[in-house]
Amino acid sequence: MKKILFVASESVPFIKTGGLADVVGSLPKSFDKNEFDCRVIIPKYKCMNEKWLGDLEYVTHFYMELNWRSQYVGIFKTVYDGVTIYMIDNEYYFSGPKPYGDICYDLEKFAFFSRAALSILPVIDFRPDIIHCHDWQTGLIPVYLKDCFSQGEFYRGIKSIMTIHNLKFQGVWDVKTMKDIAGLADSYFTIDKLRQGKDGNYLKGGIVYADYVTTVSNTYAEEIKTSFYGEGLDGLMNARSNCLRGIVNGIDYDEYNPETDPFIEKHYNVDTFRKEKLKNKKLLQQELGLEVNEKKFMLGLVSRLTDQKGLDLINCVMDQICGDENAQFVILGTGEERYENMFRHYAWKYGGRVSANIYYSEAMSHKIYAACDAFLMPSLFEPCGLSQLMSLRYGTVPIVRETGGLKDTVEPYNEFEGKGTGFSFANYNAHEMLGTINYAKKVFFENKREWNKIVDRGMTKDFSWSTSAREYENLYRQMLGW
Repeated sequence: MKKILFVASESVPFIKTGGLADVVGSLPKSFDKNEFDCRVIIPKYKCMNEKWLGDLEYVTHFYMELNWRSQYVGIFKTVYDGVTIYMIDNEYYFSGPKPYGDICYDLEKFAFFSRAALSILPVIDFRPDIIHCHDWQTGLIPVYLKDCFSQGEFYRGIKSIMTIHNLKFQGVWDVKTMKDIAGLADSYFTIDKLRQGKDGNYLKGGIVYADYVTTVSNTYAEEIKTSFYGEGLDGLMNARSNCLRGIVNGIDYDEYNPETDPFIEKHYNVDTFRKEKLKNKKLLQQELGLEVNEKKFMLGLVSRLTDQKGLDLINCVMDQICGDENAQFVILGTGEERYENMFRHYAWKYGGRVSANIYYSEAMSHKIYAACDAFLMPSLFEPCGLSQLMSLRYGTVPIVRETGGLKDTVEPYNEFEGKGTGFSFANYNAHEMLGTINYAKKVFFENKREWNKIVDRGMTKDFSWSTSAREYENLYRQMLGW
């Protein structure tokens, strides 16, 4: 039995701020349980729903040295979907109103978390063959594993993987503070290790010291070797290219299932979507105050409202998108104030055609996936993206820019060969995006039979976690020489 340990700052259903939580919550349960014993460690945040906090079993506690500080480490345990989850408790670090806050405080919080995650292993009697670390919050684990823990017999031979979910976030701060926080010697803060320019960098440390580095799509694994996408680490990514691999994320096909989804009114599948999906469309139109008309081209967007998501492109041509009386646009999400106000403005300007829902609701997101005809993702960069996978699952045709995981998962429609699961454009250009949207509308209005074939192909694609899990299993076997 191979033992795998996932360590991350969040995981569904306990705590979620983004796609990282979906990965950590869904992937471990997809592994072959006859071959892999996969467990998870996350922080025990006080802001978690009481429902989950009440189900936790206290294991034990001890005190741990972190540089000059002695810190309480509590261990709690639960089992969810057949996976054992350990939570590390420390009220000083994890009692805030949200998982992340001030970056300097977060750096200390996750230095503690990384060291504690390694320290609890003998206590819980679980010696993993591989520790799978996720994002910058766990970047110190491979460093600590090779530093202060390497001398212990228990830890000898444990391998590590560093998975980059978004290279934009790295855990960067000045070296003096970082040394004090992490308790690492000066020798670790050289340019070939944790130093980047004048600062220290948690994620860089993880990438340098991990035995293997993965990211969340094949295309993104290549993109981060370039200066545009590499966020200052492109040289390092090229240096580690022999140990770098992209594996596309999946989605939970039990949670995202149009046949059983509790959030939608009318259930459907690949055989019944032609009639039943339209019913969800009309219900959403009614709920959001849009003109109730199944013949309208309804475009959806569910996203964090940041510049990464290509919202500047949308702003550039929003009048052309919404000026068409046969089109409707439904937006769901929060983020930067300028984008929130931008969509509020267009909802006011195009009442009855644009619905700007400046909040986040899991239920509303499912309704949008199930109701819309097309789904827009014009991202500047997108390591993997999950929304396009959800839209494919629900028969909502994605319109995406060809970057990262969007390029890997959406096959552009080819009218001559009768192939494709969506529409795409290559350059970060507003009018190229608009041209692609208009092309999609043309197919929708003038060749509904072809449109339904696109939907059909998208719904039959398998982007469940079982596919990704097989790739990770092969990687684990490769690393362990089995």
